[in-house]
Amino acid sequence: MAELRILVIRLSSMGDVIHTLPAVASLKHRFPHSHLTWLVRPRWTPLLEGNPYVDEVVAVERSVSASFAEARRLRARHFDLAVDFQGLIQTALLGAAARPRKLAGFDRTQVRERWAALFYSSEVPTQAAHVVERNLELAAGAELAAGTELAAGAGAANLPRTFPLPPGAPEGSLPDGRFILASPFAGWGSKQWPLEYWSELSGMLELPLVVNGPPNSEAELRKIRGVHVHLSGIPGLIDATRRAHAVIGVDSGPLHLAAALGKPGVAIYGPTDPARNGPYGGTIRVLRSAEALTDYSRGSQPHPSILEISPARVARMLTSVLETSSTRCTA
Repeated sequence: MAELRILVIRLSSMGDVIHTLPAVASLKHRFPHSHLTWLVRPRWTPLLEGNPYVDEVVAVERSVSASFAEARRLRARHFDLAVDFQGLIQTALLGAAARPRKLAGFDRTQVRERWAALFYSSEVPTQAAHVVERNLELAAGAELAAGTELAAGAGAANLPRTFPLPPGAPEGSLPDGRFILASPFAGWGSKQWPLEYWSELSGMLELPLVVNGPPNSEAELRKIRGVHVHLSGIPGLIDATRRAHAVIGVDSGPLHLAAALGKPGVAIYGPTDPARNGPYGGTIRVLRSAEALTDYSRGSQPHPSILEISPARVARMLTSVLETSSTRCTA
């Protein structure tokens, strides 16, 4: 039997790539002898380094011309199945341009951009709340669409939720001993907690607060008082997250990285829905205003509901989380 060739399309961003890892692992579990290729933006390739379920990572530049030039090159691979986990018109077109035998994606009621579904040969409905589970359901539906027999007992509910992340590499300086890691920034300003709140919080914690960001964020990070500034790329962030005693974050890639690594901590949420986009795995507890509206507003300023979450509340919840974590470890 010829080797099954699978194309995964999830170009960005950090949290979304991480949330797709279990679904891709499930594809490889079901088709262990397949050749699996993942299309991703160059910025996020470090997240896939050494992934045992991915045979090939293809970095796709942001420009439309570069994307479709890559798709034309991929046609020669004769993919049996392509799965668009992103659900944009651009990613659906990219998948179609690669000309796989089957192209699967979320159905038109759930896909990010409704017109993307027009390019799928198979629209997969999903019922789960959290995006990790939805991705697993899409993977399972895509396998059925490929017309390939599934391995016995390999249903989505029976597979472990696997987040195979690389070890990372030290970058910059970190405190000696235990510390709390925070990444204050997010893709939308509406998901961010005010910098002055981080300054207040740092004075309430028993352990040093390390704030992480890319080198171009240094000026903003330096505005936070009483913290240790840690500048790094993705390898350094992964390394720092693994070393951290706990994390505090907003709805952003670094928070979802910490959740995938099983770190305890606190998540500060505003306009996004924790049931759908929250930290996965149960080790990180969510703080959200009771009056918060799930409107996914993409403003440049912190959402009004996130302003209602005080530094004192975050400090108290972190203490509770760490006490619970310590009890589990000694049980």
